[in-house]
Amino acid sequence: MTISEDVYAFLDKQCKRFNRPEFIESDPVSIPHLFSGKEDIEISGFLAATIAWGQRVCIVRNARRLLALMDNSPYSFILHAKPSDLRKVQGFVHRTFNGDDLLFFIEALRNIYTEHGGLEAVFTEGFHNGEQSAYRAINHFREIFLGTEHLKRSEKHIAYPGGGSSAKRINMYLRWMVRRDEQGVDFGLWKEISPAALCCPLDVHSGTTARKLGLLIRKQNDWKSVEELTANLRKFDPEDPVKYDFALFGLGNESRIMKREYSEYP
Repeated sequence: MTISEDVYAFLDKQCKRFNRPEFIESDPVSIPHLFSGKEDIEISGFLAATIAWGQRVCIVRNARRLLALMDNSPYSFILHAKPSDLRKVQGFVHRTFNGDDLLFFIEALRNIYTEHGGLEAVFTEGFHNGEQSAYRAINHFREIFLGTEHLKRSEKHIAYPGGGSSAKRINMYLRWMVRRDEQGVDFGLWKEISPAALCCPLDVHSGTTARKLGLLIRKQNDWKSVEELTANLRKFDPEDPVKYDFALFGLGNESRIMKREYSEYP
């Protein structure tokens, strides 16, 4: 598929428009920005990304509430929570993610940090197992994470690209942890994973925008579409394709910009 240079120019402009420090405050990425310690950033970011569906105001509010239940010290809580501490979090609910799911996530994260070297180590191992591939890395992470005893219902909260999931929230989380630039929205904490290997987060809104721009032909928002979209974005920037998530996400939320500034793509 041939993509017009006009599309690149438009996307690049919108990427710069949305990838700014002002983006942080109203987005779930604001949650890990509350912390300075590496493990606190990783864990709070992972939990915020996990519940990142629905209205952003609600996501941010509930993520802050979740962290308050963890005494705003997520790494310490993960490692040292006692039964009385765990009882405090059992009442947490965000949409279909409930207290039982949260208790499992706490135990799974404890296992990852005590037995597997932490979130960075697990994802890095997945990326370096063969060619650098987000597909392999997310599936590897899921296998490790689900190695902790859990209710079957909780599995739906860990995306499975092997089953076709677009893994939007985990791809978003990987963007936060891996890519880096001068704007400082993303953290760039994980140095052993290349931003070039990441895949673009895909949901209904970004998918609609991508199709209007001719970046995505496939109709389903599944893993094959993630690969198609990311492959086209790599034509614009092979070293940092997921920076365009800022443009696709922002335009998806402000469709009037598409009509006003890029009317040749109805």
